Amino acid sequence: MSGRTSAGTEQPAPPAGSPGAQETGEVSRRRAWASTAVVCSALFLLGLDFTVLNVAIPALQEDLGPSMAQTQWIVDGYALVLGGCVLATGILGDTYGRRRAFVAGLVVCALASVLGARADGVEQVIVARCGMGLGAALFMPATLATIVHVFSDAADRRRAISLWAAVAGIGALAGPLAGGWLVEHSTWRAVFWINVPLALLLAAVALRMVPESRDARPGRLDWPGAALSSAGLLASVWAVIEAPGRGWTSTTVLGAFAVAGVLLGLFTAWEVRTAGPMVPPALFKRGPVGPACVALAAMSFCGMGAMFILTLYLQQVRGHSPWEAGARTIPLSLTLAAGAALAPTLLRRFGARVPVTAGLLLVAGGFAVMARLETGSSYAHVLAFEALVGLGSGLVAPVATELVLTAVPAAKSGLGSALNDATRQVGSTLGVAVLGSILTTVFTVRLEDRLQAHPAAQTLLRDQDGRDLLTGSGHPGAGTGSVLVQETGAAFIHGMTAAAIAGAGAALLAAALSWRKLPASERPRAGPPRAAAQPAEPVAAGPFR
Repeated sequence: MSGRTSAGTEQPAPPAGSPGAQETGEVSRRRAWASTAVVCSALFLLGLDFTVLNVAIPALQEDLGPSMAQTQWIVDGYALVLGGCVLATGILGDTYGRRRAFVAGLVVCALASVLGARADGVEQVIVARCGMGLGAALFMPATLATIVHVFSDAADRRRAISLWAAVAGIGALAGPLAGGWLVEHSTWRAVFWINVPLALLLAAVALRMVPESRDARPGRLDWPGAALSSAGLLASVWAVIEAPGRGWTSTTVLGAFAVAGVLLGLFTAWEVRTAGPMVPPALFKRGPVGPACVALAAMSFCGMGAMFILTLYLQQVRGHSPWEAGARTIPLSLTLAAGAALAPTLLRRFGARVPVTAGLLLVAGGFAVMARLETGSSYAHVLAFEALVGLGSGLVAPVATELVLTAVPAAKSGLGSALNDATRQVGSTLGVAVLGSILTTVFTVRLEDRLQAHPAAQTLLRDQDGRDLLTGSGHPGAGTGSVLVQETGAAFIHGMTAAAIAGAGAALLAAALSWRKLPASERPRAGPPRAAAQPAEPVAAGPFR
């Protein structure tokens, strides 16, 4: 191993086996883990922002009065821009510097959060959420690419990727808990203000602790590929977000899917023909990259869909407050972390096939438990569901992530990270949209059918436009309200069961594909040594340099 002076020139390493060599290795390893802590902290902030606003929506609606369409964009604008731009921004990080992209993304996120916190109109909140998504798209690929860059030891890198995968899930799961506490002790604006000091602090620490890295031979940036991929992903994510409200067969949604298909088709055709493709098509023709991406998408689809449904069940059926509901999802985070900690051991011993397939089967088992939940089910049933889904997701995420990263040269780790991130984001968005749409559709049909014998309750349902159905608050007539509350709870359980069956089916299909396509006993090859990812030209000096 060699050191670097502040000017970025190489220093000879101490002789092997000498005290100086041992100290240099220990310091480098400590700094690598410190760098990992910084990027994982930013990743936690990203996951938090993904879900923290959900529980603050009622307070925001009371203050600013957005329409239902505007409310949907306030919640989903973040995911739309993040999912649509992350592939292109990952390439930008490889080209111009990953630390630079990381710090820039955090600063953009902080500035957008200030706009959201000080907003006096709905449009400003929507712009702020989209700006936060752009900032997240800038720094998210740099988190995983930095981990690949700073670790030369394959075992340490594998443990760091497992930590990254655990933090990615825990941040999103912590959102409702943090949001509920902030809203109960302050206002909805607090969910924006909390980002500002955290993002700026992480940006300052990153300038000192995170080493700069970039592709030494980036070549010419594939601007047509970047534009086509971003536009195609934006159109597809927009269609998925809008489908539950507008209807999956509406002209607008089908048109958006068609536009997305055309753009992504043009992107594929361009990547095949151009001399310097942004995403080499051969990447998906060799090794386990394709099946690993399917496993990641299925895990995110099921995990975020399950979290969305569970939060509704705890609040609307069980009657818990946002804070209470968030606290009851903590076991999901703990078991996810346990699965991520166990995954490297299973990967070393059995290869990728066993942990990924087993994880997806556990997720399917969790949905089977969800399908049996009733309005009066004990919390033990909820705990069983959380344990299975959390442990299964924790097993899948780090193994599938490593399969994607090790298929990409270290110099292109931003591309590998962005591919991993885009897969997860699209899967998450689809999970909430598809499983949420199934829940809503079955719930509505079931409720209308059950209320045929109660005309007064039907009138009340139309007048209230679906609001406060489970509490009966504000409903004239205790008897009518009681009928509506009872039938609404039963209809919700019916819709949740249908969504759970769909989620279990998706997990089982992905498990079957993983068992057939992923490597059985061979281990993923170790990534290239850290030096391969370092730039040929000097870059800004810091403690790592």
